[in-house]
Amino acid sequence: MRVFVPILLMLAAPVFAQGSGPTPALANRQLSDPAKEAEATRLMHSLRCIQCQGQSIADSDASMAGTMRAEVRQQIAAGQKSEAVRNWMIQRYGEWVSFEPDFKGAGLLLWLTPIILLLASLWVARGLFWRRT
Repeated sequence: MRVFVPILLMLAAPVFAQGSGPTPALANRQLSDPAKEAEATRLMHSLRCIQCQGQSIADSDASMAGTMRAEVRQQIAAGQKSEAVRNWMIQRYGEWVSFEPDFKGAGLLLWLTPIILLLASLWVARGLFWRRT
């Protein structure tokens, strides 16, 4: 009998390692109203999973993404607009959760950096070519 206990524990280990618990019901079930489901889906594609970090919550299989999907669907079903839900997610999880940064603070720096780098490289290139002639 003592030999079977460690074997049973080894077999049960993957079951306990599955995650933090069951996924909420609305995480994988679509809303009955097609317009609200389309709005929720668009919003879910614009929000980043905070557990996997490189995927949207619509594409992620992580349990945290399931929780976030359920929250989005629940708020959209309750009549919230997608921008209000997006702002709520940003307040709860931080600015990083959004794939579309705002035009203020760190988001402004993200939007302006490519333009600044392009202008700086053109200025350096102009200086290099101007000296040769």
